[in-house]
Amino acid sequence: MAYDKQWRTELPDGTVITRSNTWSPPGSHPVGYGVKVITKNGELIRIEGDDDNPITTGRVNAMNLAMREYTYHPDRIIYPMKRDPKDRGLDKWERITWEEAIDIACNKILEMKEKYGAESIVVFGGTGREACIYYYALAFSAIGTPNCCYTQSGWSCYGPRCSVTDYILGAGYPEMDYAGYFEDRFDHDEYVLPKWIVLWGKEPLPSNGDGLFGHVVIDMMKRGSRVMSIDPRMTWLGCCDGNKTLQLRPQTDTALALGLLNVMIEEDIYDHDFVENWCYGFDELAERAAEYPVEKVADITWVPAEKIREAARLLATEKPVTWAWGLAFDQNKNGVQLGMAFLALTAFTGSIDSPGGITLGPPSALLGKWRMEQRGALSDELWAKRIGAAEWPGLSTGMATTQPDETLDTLESGQPYAIKMGWFNSSNFLTPTCSAQPKRWHDGLVKLEYNVIQDLFMTPTAMAVGDLFLPMSTWAEHDGIVITHYGRNCIFMGPMNKAVTVGECYSDIEVCIAIGNRLNPDWWPWVDENGKPDAEAFFDYQLQELGFTFNDLRERGFYQPGYTYKKHEKGLLRFDGEPGFNTVTGLVELQSTLYEVWGEDSLPYYEEPNYSQISRPQDAEKYPFMATSGARKYSSFHSEHRQVPSLRAIDPWPVVEINPEDAKAKGIATGDWVEVENMFGAGRFQALLTPTILKGIVHCTHGWWFPEQAGEEPNLYGVWKSNFNSLVPHKNIGKLGFGAPYKGVMVNIKRVDGLDG
Repeated sequence: MAYDKQWRTELPDGTVITRSNTWSPPGSHPVGYGVKVITKNGELIRIEGDDDNPITTGRVNAMNLAMREYTYHPDRIIYPMKRDPKDRGLDKWERITWEEAIDIACNKILEMKEKYGAESIVVFGGTGREACIYYYALAFSAIGTPNCCYTQSGWSCYGPRCSVTDYILGAGYPEMDYAGYFEDRFDHDEYVLPKWIVLWGKEPLPSNGDGLFGHVVIDMMKRGSRVMSIDPRMTWLGCCDGNKTLQLRPQTDTALALGLLNVMIEEDIYDHDFVENWCYGFDELAERAAEYPVEKVADITWVPAEKIREAARLLATEKPVTWAWGLAFDQNKNGVQLGMAFLALTAFTGSIDSPGGITLGPPSALLGKWRMEQRGALSDELWAKRIGAAEWPGLSTGMATTQPDETLDTLESGQPYAIKMGWFNSSNFLTPTCSAQPKRWHDGLVKLEYNVIQDLFMTPTAMAVGDLFLPMSTWAEHDGIVITHYGRNCIFMGPMNKAVTVGECYSDIEVCIAIGNRLNPDWWPWVDENGKPDAEAFFDYQLQELGFTFNDLRERGFYQPGYTYKKHEKGLLRFDGEPGFNTVTGLVELQSTLYEVWGEDSLPYYEEPNYSQISRPQDAEKYPFMATSGARKYSSFHSEHRQVPSLRAIDPWPVVEINPEDAKAKGIATGDWVEVENMFGAGRFQALLTPTILKGIVHCTHGWWFPEQAGEEPNLYGVWKSNFNSLVPHKNIGKLGFGAPYKGVMVNIKRVDGLDG
């Protein structure tokens, strides 16, 4: 795809229009909204949609439209700062230069390595932002530590789905086929519009998860596709005329998936050609699925038996079917088994790598491949010291990180060794975005000798534990590349073109280069003649295998690689070039050959949540509700954007959704403040009464803190007041180290006088 206009245009009145594609910061997934950045006299004026972008076609989300407010917010940090570690929790920061900041950071890294070993340093990464591409490399080859940690208990975001796919399919991330690979999109001669779009635990319109532009679902519905939504909450897409909703009890998804498989097997309506030629373990899976007859599944899930049968028949017979899976898979102790069963369903419906089904990325990909190659900068001896790697090989093999629950244990115990330094790379995880039991994390982190923060605003995490603050640039202030699924499924790629400069901010890759060139220049050579980070040179290096430069990408405006369907038939998925899948058996593993080695059942199974009224009947009366969390909002990305006036006006307070009958029984009305509590903690939310949530279920918004409140300890911008993660148990995870019940814990609710009352 080549735009018919220049990437930068200057008008006679001095207005400059820079065509770009968004990622972050501020936070977002790599959706790649095509935008025009309007500037004048070096100042950002506004953001407009770019009609020529072939995916987003001029549509832009609210967070990007609010970029001027975000960029020039008076609380934004735009210069490096330091603070004496004895003053943590106090607003005693002082401005410094980048030269001093880099000196301090590198000297501290060398000091920690000399005194305690490189393993004493942990890089804490965040979720979704552009830094996801770079914080592995920052840890492994720039700083030189094996400990790269995403702190969410059970690594419960995206990682489980990626790992399960790797183990069961031997491929990159499966995504719904919305013709994004093709310049002519839906008119491409090989593309087939799906009859059904299954949205399982995913609401793509507000979430736009990991590169999926959610509005393509609307584009496909306009052309005739229908949606089947599987979710505890009734979503707008599920309610549209002709669409279907299976509204289930939280955390029971695996039982539903096994029930659907059982119907397809019993009624002999699965895709025999694909299953018999390209799958391993069908007979064993059929025997397991037989343990989940429809009536049993209906009792477990609360989905009526006839709805389960109808759904299985529709998906097996009305093809093609495309599938999108969401956080319901990750934030569930039983989620690995759900992922296995889900991928079996895609096989049973002939959806894998077929037109209108799901697309698969190749075994390696641009940028994603590079970040994993950085592990080569570490010795095998040092690599083996990753926290939790030996105990949880199912997680560490797929994700190359520490196991987060083990990391908290290590912070608290000093075993197997002491952690002494933290590097927080775009991660504000004391808010209810990642860490379960955040107060325990807080208490462990404040004991570290030194902490470095990369971010744009003073956050609760930065105020509580930071000693050095490195200010980050927004996507409009630096050059970069947006790539869907972080390289695991490169449907398209676009340039982020610097349009404005604010203060003295660096991008994430510029920080990596600055630190890496000082400490490990052989791995990080991309600096200019003055020794400053040269991001364009880095991207030229990344793009060379495609045969063009970063400037070429600017000029063409957008890159769509095209797509080859049924790669398994053509030897395009395996490294040896043979037909099949890049797994141990060479087939889609309905029965896993790896799981048994790691002490897990080789077949999917349902397991009742540990903290439900069924598994803990002794607590059922005290905690009669199941709470779920994490549904996305249009106005924020996790804990970001709370201080932006136009966005805060859309969602001014954290909300708990309650069925009206439940609320009436508790004397709660819409707008009342409600305390949600259980045996682990409590948080306060404003009540929203809605019939779209089942009786006995409540849903709490996540990511809340209050920038308008006092920032110093102990308040920390009110971070503990509406922190749903305080209700989530530590280390309630699956046998492979994945999955925690962010979407399913037993609670009670009561009316209270206010947020602080």
